[in-house]
Amino acid sequence: RRAGQGCCTVLVAGALMGAGDVIAQQLVERRGLREHHGKRTLRMVAIGCCFVGPVVGGWYKVLDRLVPGATKAVAVKKMVLDQGGFAPCFLGCFLAITGAVNGLSVEENWSKIQQDYVDALLTNYCIWPPVQIANFYFVPLSHRLAVVQCVAIVWNCYLSWKANRV
Repeated sequence: RRAGQGCCTVLVAGALMGAGDVIAQQLVERRGLREHHGKRTLRMVAIGCCFVGPVVGGWYKVLDRLVPGATKAVAVKKMVLDQGGFAPCFLGCFLAITGAVNGLSVEENWSKIQQDYVDALLTNYCIWPPVQIANFYFVPLSHRLAVVQCVAIVWNCYLSWKANRV
């Protein structure tokens, strides 16, 4: 059962990363179907399956062991650890991986990270703290990544747009 859950987790993460990219290309960038970059969407699906799903899913398991329980105080502690420790590292890795997958040189990738990181992190802090408090307080561990990924369609759209902007 655990292997099936893990497989499902990464597939859902990949599908939702892909959905976020499609929304970014069609609604934000207004590319239209003829100008849609299918390879970019596939790259985002791959990043979702190979990085986002396993890393975020694993983080929630670690966080639940570090701070057990489900009280309001525990939810706030988990959110502080998540947003103060995990989110900054995860976001930096996500931007670096996306740049590498998009073929940027090390210098171009570093420049893009310097350009995008602070803005992306500040946007993260506008969205995720209230979502995570509710997630850690009301949602069982086995469903946390799914809840976050549903909210994350909008976040994934933003990340895809930010990470793929030239």
